[in-house]
Amino acid sequence: MTREAVFYEQTRRQLARLGLPDADPPATTGVSGQSFPDGGHFRVEVPTVNSLHAAETLLAESRRRGFTINRITETRGMYRHTAREIAAYTALGTEYGSEILMSVGPRAGYDIGAGVQTPEGMRIGYRLRGQEQLIRAIEDVKRGIELGVRGFVVYDEGLLWALGRLRAEGDLPAGIHLKVSAHCGQGNPAAARLLETLGADSFNPVRDLTLPMIAALRQAVSIPLDCHVDNPRSSGGFIRTYEASDIVRVAAPVYLKTGNSALDGHGTSPSSAQLDDILRQVEIVVEFLGRHYPAARQSPTARQGATDDHAPTERLLEPAGAGTRTEGA
Repeated sequence: MTREAVFYEQTRRQLARLGLPDADPPATTGVSGQSFPDGGHFRVEVPTVNSLHAAETLLAESRRRGFTINRITETRGMYRHTAREIAAYTALGTEYGSEILMSVGPRAGYDIGAGVQTPEGMRIGYRLRGQEQLIRAIEDVKRGIELGVRGFVVYDEGLLWALGRLRAEGDLPAGIHLKVSAHCGQGNPAAARLLETLGADSFNPVRDLTLPMIAALRQAVSIPLDCHVDNPRSSGGFIRTYEASDIVRVAAPVYLKTGNSALDGHGTSPSSAQLDDILRQVEIVVEFLGRHYPAARQSPTARQGATDDHAPTERLLEPAGAGTRTEGA
């Protein structure tokens, strides 16, 4: 880093030796230099899709309106759905070429432990309590796999480690995708590196990171980042549509989590009016990417040739009129 005055130089050098960035890079500098293997730099993810009606409406309407939703994410929990419903979710993914991620059901908010309900205890997030809950969470994943699910939202770092090890040892399919939720509360490069080593295939940092903070995460890991472009009121209600281009620039390959500003909170099932607002927000974000960053490419649907392999490959081009911006790792 180059500054007139640099503080904490020894610690910065030590962290750089560990392979971490020595600072949050300037927001106006650099591109990620990475993409999905299909050449796409971003994908659109709609979270909190907690009913079959919502999933089918979003996928059918996005196709009719001419834009792509690459991934939908169920967040209520698999064990809140029947086997028939879960199988129908996966069938929709096949029909529309969209990734379907479902969340592990057992979590602190559903447990009998009272701590998570208190102002201090809610810092636990959705993490698991006790070995039996860990066992049940793994059983939840196994049930999902039997019903065709291949992508899972994970809320507990210990569960992530266990699932990653079971996958590596052949007890779970090699192709399952483990996504770390923002509810884990992680948001710095060292945490991102740790999650990657534990088996995360994508990582959703906390929602209120600045562009330099997001850029620092990209420098620390190679897995895709899942970044919120807008949020429900219960987690800030902010809408970052104009930052979407810069998020892609510094974070590719990245899933742009879009549409939650239509909702009051997490874990709910969208109403018909809210589904229309979600679709409108997705369409706006895709429009803004095309308008302000035409060099950035969205991945096609799986039907059109997208891949589940998330290893980053080719470089991302500079935005039009980028001026003095330079490429950075």
